[in-house]
Amino acid sequence: MVIFGNEQILTKMKNMTITEAQKFVDNWINKHGVRYFNVLTNMAMLTEEVGEVARVIARTHGEQSFKKSDKGKDLGEELADVMFVLICIANQTGINLEKAFLKNIEKKDKRDKTRHKRNPKLK
Repeated sequence: MVIFGNEQILTKMKNMTITEAQKFVDNWINKHGVRYFNVLTNMAMLTEEVGEVARVIARTHGEQSFKKSDKGKDLGEELADVMFVLICIANQTGINLEKAFLKNIEKKDKRDKTRHKRNPKLK
């Protein structure tokens, strides 16, 4: 697998942190794109990409059948599209996703440590 035609980039990305991924996307946008799309456009694109994830899951794990246009769709690729646009939104709004994610996990750890284990619906 070669990303953007450069094997060195792939090697560098294998153990990338979220912060490094944000920097990578920013560098890629500045090198290959004209600029970031505005936040509202990226939000619409994020919604579109999440819809593509839902479509793959509905056909692979749900009851919907595949259409010709669905064949060959890869869940990993669709999730990566979501991640790319999410990183774009974080970059252009000044969010450090790594810090925000860690803060979110701390919140969940405090709030939900035993909550799900006590939920009779999950047993």
